[in-house]
Formats: sequence, C-alpha cells, structure tokens
Amino acid sequence: MANAFFGGVHPHDMKAATNEKAIQQLPPPPEVVIPMSMHFGAPCAPLVKKGDYVKVGQKIGEFRGLGAPIHASVSGTVKAVEPRPYSMGGNMMSVIIANDFQDALSEEVKAPANPDALSVADMVEAVKNAGIVGMGGATFPTHVKISSGIGKVDTVIINGAECEPYITGDHRTMLERPEEIIGGATYLAKMFGVDVVIIGVEDNKQNGIDSMNRVISEKNAPVEVRALACRYPQGGEKQLCQAITGKQVPPGGLPSNIGCAVFNINTTCAIYRAIKDGMPVVKKIVTVSGSGVAEPKNLECPIGTPVSRLFDECGGLDENTYKLVMGGPMMGMAQYTAEVPVGKGTGAMLAFCGDEEQTVEHPQCIRCGKCVAACPMHLEPLFMYQYASKDMLDELNEAHVMDCMECGACAYACPARMHLTHMFKYGKQKLKDKMAADRAAAEAKKASKKEVVAK
Repeated sequence: MANAFFGGVHPHDMKAATNEKAIQQLPPPPEVVIPMSMHFGAPCAPLVKKGDYVKVGQKIGEFRGLGAPIHASVSGTVKAVEPRPYSMGGNMMSVIIANDFQDALSEEVKAPANPDALSVADMVEAVKNAGIVGMGGATFPTHVKISSGIGKVDTVIINGAECEPYITGDHRTMLERPEEIIGGATYLAKMFGVDVVIIGVEDNKQNGIDSMNRVISEKNAPVEVRALACRYPQGGEKQLCQAITGKQVPPGGLPSNIGCAVFNINTTCAIYRAIKDGMPVVKKIVTVSGSGVAEPKNLECPIGTPVSRLFDECGGLDENTYKLVMGGPMMGMAQYTAEVPVGKGTGAMLAFCGDEEQTVEHPQCIRCGKCVAACPMHLEPLFMYQYASKDMLDELNEAHVMDCMECGACAYACPARMHLTHMFKYGKQKLKDKMAADRAAAEAKKASKKEVVAK
C-alpha cells in the first residue's frame, strides 16, 4: 500500500493529446547544436574543433570534477565551436555539427561480449562513459549517484510517476520499451546489491503498469511495479521515497540519507543501453504539446536538435502563441527563442496560445494559507515570499528556502496568483550570492591576518 506525502495539488493532467500517440522518430536535422553543459556541475571542455569529422557516439566534451561526458548525436563535420543560445538562459559554449546523414557509428561505441558477466565496477564505468545523467530534468551525473550509494542504499526506486501535466514520454516508454526499463532496473539491482527494485507509477498509467509486469513475469526479473495515487508532485524524489517507503527525507537531506536511490524511467533505459550495447546518450524522447501546437506528438530526436524542428514536425505553432516552456508547466523553464537545443534533461516542449497563464499584475496575498497546505516540503511560502521580496536574507534562510524544490504547487493553489515560485528562485540566488560573498570576505580577512603575522 502506497503512503501519502504531505501537501500537493491535483492539476488537470492534460495528457490526452499525446498519451495514446506512439513515439515517432524525428527526421534528422541538417545540424545539431550540442551545449557543453547538460549536467549538474561545471560545463565540459570541448574535445573537437572546427573542421573535425565526428561520428555518432564519439566523445566531444570531457568533464572535470562533477559531471558527465558529452557525445556527438549525429555524424558529420564540426561547423563551429562557439557560444549559442541555451535553455537555462544566456549562451553556452556549444559544438555545432553539420549532419552528413550517414549515421556513422564511432569506433568508441563497443558492446561488451557478455554484459551479464560485467563486474559492478565495470557497469559503473560503462554508465560514466555513456554520459548518463538524471534525464527527468535534474541532470545529476548517474555514475556518481550509483557509486556513492553502493553499500549505503537498500531501496532502489525507478521514478515512473510522470506527474507533470502534458508530459507522456515516460508513459509511452513503458508501453513501447518495457524490456529496456526492466533490463536497466535489473542492472541497478546488481550494482546496488538489492533483492528487488521498485518502480513507482501513478495509477492513471495502468496499461504501462501491465506492460512492465508482463516483462517482469517473462524474465523473472527482480523488479516490482507499485501503483501510486495521482498527486502532484509525486515525481519529486523526496515525495516518491515517502510514498514508496513511508520514510521522510530530513530537511536539507537527500534520499540516500534514508537508504534510497531514485532513477528516472529514461535514465534506466539509458543504463540498459550503455551496459548492453555500450551506447552513450545521443537521443532524447520529448513530448511536444500545448494549445499552441497544431498536432501534439511524442518525438525522439538527436541531442542538440533545435526545438523549432520539433514544432515544425508537429505542424508548427499557432500565430497567437505567447509562451514556450521547456519541461512541464509546473517546473519548466520559459524560453525566449525556439532555437535552443534539446538536451539530456529535456522531457517536453510546450507552447501556449490560450488562457493557460492567468496572471495578475500586482497580486496581493489574502492570508488564506492555501500555499502552506500545498507545500510538500512543510514550508511557509507566504512568509518566504515576504522575506525574498524585501531581501531579508537571514530570515529567508531561517525559513529554509533552500529546501524549496520549486515545484510550483503553492503558486498553483494561490487564489491571489502570487508569483511565489519566481520569487523563491530569486531569493535562493540572492542567498547563494550572499553566502559566496561572506566566504570570500572571511577568506580575505584570514589572508590579511596571516600577512600581519608574517610581518
């Protein structure tokens, strides 16, 4: 029996436009723009230069410290290595490849003779070399999550909740590629040394649950699918851990603090392909939907495909489209151009032309407390908003704003249409800037004292 997490909301799922549409392969674009940052951590250093010929799966970006390598998603000639528009705002150093449409596979892509005979260390290395990250949007390097959790994690969870409205890529993957999901989950069971891996799926995807259960039965796999009641943000890893195990992640903590590790459905498939075939992450499934899209679809495309190509494949945009969002409507990021590329964490591209965005120019809090009831992290958004808007950073920190997962449940529940999530993003950045400035001042003071002592 699934457990309930605190708070949450029940937005209309808006999935009917694409949940019965099979994943289609997008015709390869004439060029791809591959940003050197598609993971949590510092950007990669480009390994290629203008004029180089590259093949599919060839490493073109190497990480330092925390990160994951980046690979060419098409074969062809490097047209440029330069800053290009980036989904998180501004520009990012990118490798632009002119597609030769040959799909020549790199010699670096090598399938092991017997994947099932690989050691745990070999499997973790395969995951690292494949550049796998949290493909649900978090983009945390997967090899780091696995290696740091071995020996500490006793519950491995696959996140199949897909609770954000509109997005249906994971659901379609359950229906069309259940063998990859169960195969990846089986490899995770071996790496973590657990008896069973649990896949949490909201119960509005019963056919997906049935599809995976058939494969589990056929292969006698160490995997269990658990149906969960529909509630946003069920897909948040802390909320999913509580729904599955009944344990709460402590404030400021991670799932590993309660012995859990959580992986996205498409991340799990990528693990399967990396270990079985040696294939790195070069494609992504993206749901293209919203009132501004003529024919919503689930598309699989090469990493680095400009999102304008996805919209073109879906019949183009309505002339009254006023907003583009990469990701879901609750946690996605608004885009200022349709030329940003698809990244490893891109799960959806939405376009709106209707009355979806009902904003108020000068909203006023009416102290109803609905935001407090909706917050799954037990925070008090109405006070956090006041502190952030007045730059009361010490009070904001004491209100635990850094625990905010920016899920948007409070803003959705707010009858006054307060710009809550936006203000928390602002407040968190101001707080990070202050903490960095304080550290720099402390270091400068420490260095100054050493100079005085030395004299």
